[in-house]
Amino acid sequence: MSNIIYIGYEFKVTPLQPGVEILIAELGYAGFESFVETEEGVTAYIQKDEWNASILDDVQILNSEEFKIAYEFNEIEQTNWNEEWEKNFNPIIVDDVCTVRAPFHEKPNTQYDIIIEPKMSFGTGHHETTHMMIQYILKNDFTNKSVLDMGCGTGVLAILAEMKGAKPVDAVDYDNWCYLNSIENVERNNCKNITVIEGDASVLSGRKYDIIIANINRNILLNDMETYVSCLNQNGLLFLSGFYNDDIPVIQETCEKYLLKFEEKLERNHWVALKFLN
Repeated sequence: MSNIIYIGYEFKVTPLQPGVEILIAELGYAGFESFVETEEGVTAYIQKDEWNASILDDVQILNSEEFKIAYEFNEIEQTNWNEEWEKNFNPIIVDDVCTVRAPFHEKPNTQYDIIIEPKMSFGTGHHETTHMMIQYILKNDFTNKSVLDMGCGTGVLAILAEMKGAKPVDAVDYDNWCYLNSIENVERNNCKNITVIEGDASVLSGRKYDIIIANINRNILLNDMETYVSCLNQNGLLFLSGFYNDDIPVIQETCEKYLLKFEEKLERNHWVALKFLN
């Protein structure tokens, strides 16, 4: 994997909030896959193979008069990423119940202790969407439930689902780096009931689940909703995140078209997570 090159963009945003949240959401739609918030804004990463000179053309906030945004970018070797995480990755605690930490952090006194080496993968729990999905898993019954973690990133949500008693669990991501990283993290947490699969929604054909977790971006969710619903057992739960508050109407309309019933909304710094019942 050491030959994979990333392009890193350093954005300086004024005012920071909600500028950074909006910028991250729009960069996610544009294809950026990892974000690290900074004191002045955010650093965003995209694989060089996915990059082009017009990558920011559809990022509307850059043309907004409400925000002042400056940026510069350069190539980053994949192998430098672990050092960056070790410098910047602090453990997080969700609702005083679940800790997400790196191997070099001290063991916490919480009910659930998840150890991940995030590398270039998305989903450490620091981002609002992952944090809310962790909250959903903590507050819902996963005992003996079959679960899909779609767009698994680091595998952190699949790992927590197993810790909550789910089995079997499928963790799916189309990105090879996320796929390999999830396998590594599943093994690190001694999980026995998780199968990590490399691919997109096309790999779900014929599979059925009691619970589906999809923390991706709005466009992929809308495009793949029909597939998710076809895989969801009767009375199954669908948890969605990875999008902004303004995206709720189109997400909810699409879900209701497939007869899903809206149950609950979580919100954190302008990001939202939704719960639906089949």
